[in-house]
Amino acid sequence: MPDDTHETRIPASCPASISEILNHAWNHNLASLKPLLSVPGRASVQEPTTGETPLHAAIRSCGPQTQGNDEANSKQTVTVDIKAAQAVVQELFLSGAIWNDVDSNNETPGCVAARLGQEELYNMCVGAGMRAELLFGLLDGYEALESDVEDEEEEDENGSAAAEESTEDQKDAPEDIILESDPDRAFSPPQAGDTVTSAAYLRANLTYTDGKLVDDEQNGVMMAWETSIMRASVDALLPGLPAGKRILNIGFGMGIIDTMFRDTQPSRHHIIEAHPEVLKHVETSADCKFGKDWESNGPAEGAYKIHAGKWQEVVPKLLEEGELYDAIYFDTFGEDYGQLRMFFTEYVPALLDEGGIFGFFNGLGADRKVCYDVYTKVVEMHLTDAGLDIEWNELDVDMEGLGEEGKGEWQGVKRRYWTLDKYQLPIITLMG
Repeated sequence: MPDDTHETRIPASCPASISEILNHAWNHNLASLKPLLSVPGRASVQEPTTGETPLHAAIRSCGPQTQGNDEANSKQTVTVDIKAAQAVVQELFLSGAIWNDVDSNNETPGCVAARLGQEELYNMCVGAGMRAELLFGLLDGYEALESDVEDEEEEDENGSAAAEESTEDQKDAPEDIILESDPDRAFSPPQAGDTVTSAAYLRANLTYTDGKLVDDEQNGVMMAWETSIMRASVDALLPGLPAGKRILNIGFGMGIIDTMFRDTQPSRHHIIEAHPEVLKHVETSADCKFGKDWESNGPAEGAYKIHAGKWQEVVPKLLEEGELYDAIYFDTFGEDYGQLRMFFTEYVPALLDEGGIFGFFNGLGADRKVCYDVYTKVVEMHLTDAGLDIEWNELDVDMEGLGEEGKGEWQGVKRRYWTLDKYQLPIITLMG
């Protein structure tokens, strides 16, 4: 259990300009804190050794939320004013505090609130995260306007002069003025370990072993523990598991969900897979039942097919051919949320037939609860904007074997990409 004491989180060695802000936040002293936040960056200063931010301090000092009428609870009721804490947290967010900064315990402010059971403060962190992610999505859609050569030359001259002036200003600036050095970190959920890009993944060597599919860096691409989630996803996509449905799955991986789809005897079953080694596994492995024989045994030519290539290249061709589906599932690796959003915004409404259902593996931000909850809300808003309805089916995740890095299911895997005991299963349909 982390040490949440004041002397540990804001040690005596903390620079005075930072400790002043942290202490006012810790004590929920809004009147004294507010004037200090007028300088950009001060709302997200960090203690150099503990990584404590004003948000961490304001939430941590509330202590654990308790229930009942015992003496300890009565004491907390007297000493902790949650409304004062909320006012400080709100002011910090308005002043630019970063919702997902991590401290030396690898906790965001929301993680601290969740651990302490401070639900109202936790919800404030989720709301701030949702607003930040939505803003980032809007800003990411803009492109810089091109300027002509004359404008560029003028900008260069002005820029050089401004840079020199800025340098002089920095020399004269008081030491206690704290500026934000990396404001863009506000829009990036914290990651546990290195992330893998799509391009790097497609170049990587893959290994099927012990109920796992891993790349040559031992990143878990797909794992057998996901089977229960896949089972629930198929049941949601095909209520009653009727035969004769038209199915599209993007991302074959270990073939877990496609095996379940196959068992329903669909009239059309299309799979898109981009990784050459997965495609090779399909063709050569005796354990895989999705090779040429499977394709040739479809009810009609082309009814059963694995499309080799990136979905961004294959899906437009399916649209040109007029394909429609009753169930669509999306589970790729190495792609960011922007790619999933593009898929359900630009393609799902055209591919999904009336009464059809779309789903995806909902692992967005699943290395910590606050990020998972933020992305759940962001996805819901973006789906609505795309003309899609969504329902969430909350599932219990059996955490036996999943709870500790490098052990149990995670043995031989670089990092555990799932840490939560609840899974939010999306059930998405066309509006109306």
